[in-house]
Amino acid sequence: MPELYAVIMAGGVGARFWPTSRERMPKQLLKIIGKESLLQSTFDRIGSLVPPERTFVVTNESQLESVLAQLPQIPRANFLVEPVGRNTAPCIGLAALHVKRLNPAGVMVVLPADHRIEDEPLFHRAIETAARVADESAALVTIGIHPTRPETGYGYIQILDEGEVGNRPVGKDIYRVKTFAEKPNLATAQKFLESGDFLWNSGMFVWRADVILEQINRHLPDLAQGLATVEPSIGTHGYEETVDTVYGLIRSVSIDYGVMEKADRVFVIKAAFNWNDIGSWDEVYRLLPKDEDGNAVDGLVIAKGTSRSLIHSSGRLVATVGVSDVIVIETPDAVLVCKRMHSQDVKEVVDTIRRKQLSDYL
Repeated sequence: MPELYAVIMAGGVGARFWPTSRERMPKQLLKIIGKESLLQSTFDRIGSLVPPERTFVVTNESQLESVLAQLPQIPRANFLVEPVGRNTAPCIGLAALHVKRLNPAGVMVVLPADHRIEDEPLFHRAIETAARVADESAALVTIGIHPTRPETGYGYIQILDEGEVGNRPVGKDIYRVKTFAEKPNLATAQKFLESGDFLWNSGMFVWRADVILEQINRHLPDLAQGLATVEPSIGTHGYEETVDTVYGLIRSVSIDYGVMEKADRVFVIKAAFNWNDIGSWDEVYRLLPKDEDGNAVDGLVIAKGTSRSLIHSSGRLVATVGVSDVIVIETPDAVLVCKRMHSQDVKEVVDTIRRKQLSDYL
């Protein structure tokens, strides 16, 4: 088994979880499902494979103190602060520089901080398989999830037949990637599901540090140039200023669009564990236990003639009468009411709040 390094991406603002998720305390720091925050669960999940000293967390300045408080096991130097969010490619590239400094051939396990995963032994097995393929073949490897419904909130990966890594068969449940697809509409998602050759894109990646940096150099030369400026400053007093300058110049780009869709050695592990991307209130509703009317209720709530709804109160009494398929989230300073299946659009509310400069509500 190659030497593994975990990279937890924990700098998002969780806009689709407004009004509970805020810029300084976003969803990954909240106990949305279970007794731990999503970030703590992510750390615990990978902990049996990767020790704290080889675990990096990428976050931002406004969330840093909260992230540090939740993960005291990780050395302070392993918390990487982005001055501004630039999507996943710069985040991963920055982390790769730090891993490369320790071990250029170290295998990075890149994990979003907002997933819920059951069957941890199966998760570990998938990561170990991905690490072996990434190490032996110098390939980019991602984790795909067998779809169980025509989900419009996830990206998709189309697979080819089982291929080869070097001169050896890839093996069971390891496929070459044909293409990546963005979040589809319902009709397209249904076609993906019926075709049988699409997996949900989990956003989890496994690769060697030197390989992903070489791929960034090939497909994102502007980002590569910025990373080349940052690299010699690591460990010096000028590091933070250099990162600030570089992030002010580079563009926002996802690793999927910038690298994965263009690279020629991309494999996907078809995972067998239960997985959820906690990306919207609809997903929370799907996971929570329901009463006899199909309601998921939390806090001081009276629901009369209400069905198939998610209703949360942080303290005030919330009453609903004669409604169905709604989401109601009450916090001390804001209330969200939306139809179920529209919670992906909550991000637009946050965008409007930002445009109106209502910073107290962000």
